Amino acid sequence: MEHHVFAETAIPKAYGAYSHAVVAGDFVFVAGQTARDAVTGKVIDGDISAQTRRCIEIIGEILDELGLTLANVVRSTVYLARIDDFDAMNRVYAKAFPTPYPARSTPEVKLPFGALVGIEVTAFRGAPNKA
Repeated sequence: MEHHVFAETAIPKAYGAYSHAVVAGDFVFVAGQTARDAVTGKVIDGDISAQTRRCIEIIGEILDELGLTLANVVRSTVYLARIDDFDAMNRVYAKAFPTPYPARSTPEVKLPFGALVGIEVTAFRGAPNKA
């Protein structure tokens, strides 16, 4: 199992006791990302659409550093502070992820620091066989 340390990039520094990504065989587990600014570490201003875009951007940066893209994502969990934001989040998500889409769960939860959305993913290094 490999814990990846990321160089200073557009990826915000972890604010807890966790790794941004752990590689286990052909799988990459990316920790839940909220829409934080890479410099200040604070959640960005913006609505659910802006925050969803930022979460996906951070995940894309993490995957890129590992030689992967959003096309390698086979599973995601999108945590919403308000389930009423589902449709707006889903519009951004649908434009960012290629089809066939990853398997996904979307629970309503309380997120840290006032974030509206958090996203975690599992990626596969090989060619995923999505149904």
